[in-house]
Amino acid sequence: MKYKLFFKGPLLTRSGYGEQARFALRALRSRPDLFDIHIQPLNWGQTSWITELDDERMWIDQSIEKTLGYIQNNPQPHFDVSFQVTIPNEWQKAARVNVGYTAGMETTQVAHQWISNGNAMDRIVVVSNHSKNTYVNTVYNGTDPQTQQTAELRLTTPVDVVNYPVKDFGECPELDLDLEYDFNFFAMAQFGPRKNLPNTVKWFLDEFHQDNVGLVLKTNIAKNCVMDRRQLLNDMRNYITQAGYPDRKCKIYLLHGDMSDKEVHSIFEHPKIKAFVSFTHGEGFGLPIFEAAYTGLPVVAPGWSGQLDFLVDPATGKSHFYNVEYDIQPIPENVVWEAVIIKESMWAYPREHSAKQQMRRAYAELTSGEENEGITLATQNAERLQVSHAEEKQYAEMVATVCAALGIDPDATVEDDVLEFE
Repeated sequence: MKYKLFFKGPLLTRSGYGEQARFALRALRSRPDLFDIHIQPLNWGQTSWITELDDERMWIDQSIEKTLGYIQNNPQPHFDVSFQVTIPNEWQKAARVNVGYTAGMETTQVAHQWISNGNAMDRIVVVSNHSKNTYVNTVYNGTDPQTQQTAELRLTTPVDVVNYPVKDFGECPELDLDLEYDFNFFAMAQFGPRKNLPNTVKWFLDEFHQDNVGLVLKTNIAKNCVMDRRQLLNDMRNYITQAGYPDRKCKIYLLHGDMSDKEVHSIFEHPKIKAFVSFTHGEGFGLPIFEAAYTGLPVVAPGWSGQLDFLVDPATGKSHFYNVEYDIQPIPENVVWEAVIIKESMWAYPREHSAKQQMRRAYAELTSGEENEGITLATQNAERLQVSHAEEKQYAEMVATVCAALGIDPDATVEDDVLEFE
């Protein structure tokens, strides 16, 4: 039996949620025997949309047209299950069975709307154990207006954790980045408060202004347009000037604009890119950090939030990265986002001295010319992730959680659904 599935998410956008939606769609498409997929694409903030026209994009466009036709011909369309890729306060009952899928939480607490909407779902999927723990451990206490008794609001819907899969990019193009030095750190993130890129630039300059070291930044403010590039370039010049090293030896390179997935991955594989650095305040998962990890690139990052799912070996508890110390403190007022990032929540503040210390340690070890722990741990972790996060395995986990919501066995054969009567 095929189940009519309504898929809602920003799968055509260049965003973290866009990548999340595409992963989920590919997983569900891997079982055409189970799901008849209908699609409603969403915008995601001000992020750009994907322009490449490939087989997947053509299939998506055809599915969108099919969905529009079905809804136009059926004023009250019926779907067996909805799969909604967005923040929980936007989840709705759109089918007989409803699954919410969110990147979740970069902080320590979720908004009460997320709990209320989450309890209206039949199942929830999140991208990391950090997201799950934050969701299920958030509790609100209040008074029932009718009974005047103390009431507790907490999540009761089952939550599954499904990490992203590693990707096989095949042969990637060779990018001419024109990097002057043989050792360069790489950082990739949107230039917003949560990613902490201003401090990344400042701390790099403080630590390496007398060294032949580079920092490559792949970033934007909101879009990959010319105006965004001009604004970002101006901001970067101000950050560098304010750091106060006019005679610095170290270099900073800015990459901006549309790049294909293969072009981006070629940066991770570039022979002069030696380590990935992130001083993020918090991650639901941390896709660029993950890409660095499964590529075998040593990672410098705080030991808190979603990235621990793949930077720490769950079997041994051993960390496979340069672990930056941090403090959990309240978020700043300017990042409060009503019903999404609440003012009562907290996130990690990487310690400046530890960030500089771990960058310096990575540089020293990786340029020693000898076998060292940093390279060994990164290589071991990459080998582990190729198995533990294989595409087929993660697809199966995603399918299994939707089937659990439907109350069916994903491995049942067609014959298993046939009832025999004597």
